[in-house]
Amino acid sequence: MLSAYYQEKLLEAGCDEAGRGCYAGPVFAAAVILPRDFYHPLLNDSKKVTEKNRLILKELIEANAIAWAVAKIDHDEIDKINILKASIKAMHLAIKQLDTIPEYLLIDGNRFQKYPQIPHQCVIKGDGKYASIAAASILAKTHRDAFMKKLHKKFPAYNWSSNKGYGTLDHRNAIAEIGLCKYHRKSFSILPKETGLFPNE
Repeated sequence: MLSAYYQEKLLEAGCDEAGRGCYAGPVFAAAVILPRDFYHPLLNDSKKVTEKNRLILKELIEANAIAWAVAKIDHDEIDKINILKASIKAMHLAIKQLDTIPEYLLIDGNRFQKYPQIPHQCVIKGDGKYASIAAASILAKTHRDAFMKKLHKKFPAYNWSSNKGYGTLDHRNAIAEIGLCKYHRKSFSILPKETGLFPNE
C-alpha cells in the first residue's frame, strides 16, 4: 500500500517523469498535490498499471487533486541539454504551473536540482512508495502517451501509437529501414551502426 505522504506538516507535491528512455518525442513530467485522504486501490507506479486503468486513474487524479500540472521538454532541447537536465527542467516547469504552491517536493529517483525556496526529498522508486509520486507518474505517462499517439499519425511507420517512442523491436526495425525522423533524439545513439542492434543489416 502506498504511503499518503512523506512528512506530516508541509503540503507535498509528488513529481515524476515519463519518456526519459525513449528514442523519440518529448520527455513529460507531472507534479501533483493530493488530498491527504486520497486513496484508490489501482493507484501505483504507472509501469505496473494497465493502460485502461491508467486512464481511469488520470480522470480521478485530475478531478480530485488539490493541484496538478504537466509539462514537457521537446526532442530538440533534450539534444541540446541532455535527457537528465531535460527531465529535471520538465519537473520544474510542472511545479511552476501548479495553482497551489507546495511546501515540500517528493521527487522520484535520485537526481534533482533544487527548486527555488521549496525543500525536496528524492525517493528511489518513489512511484511505488508514495501516492503523490504515483499520481504524477500516471499523469506524466498518460499525457505523453496521448501526445505520441498524435505524432504517430504523422509518422505511422514507427508504430508510436503502440511503442510510444521506446526502442521496441518494431521501432528499431523501422529505423533500420527508413532512418530517423525529425522527432527522434539525435543525441541518443539509436542508428543501427551506432548501437549494433541490427547485425544483419
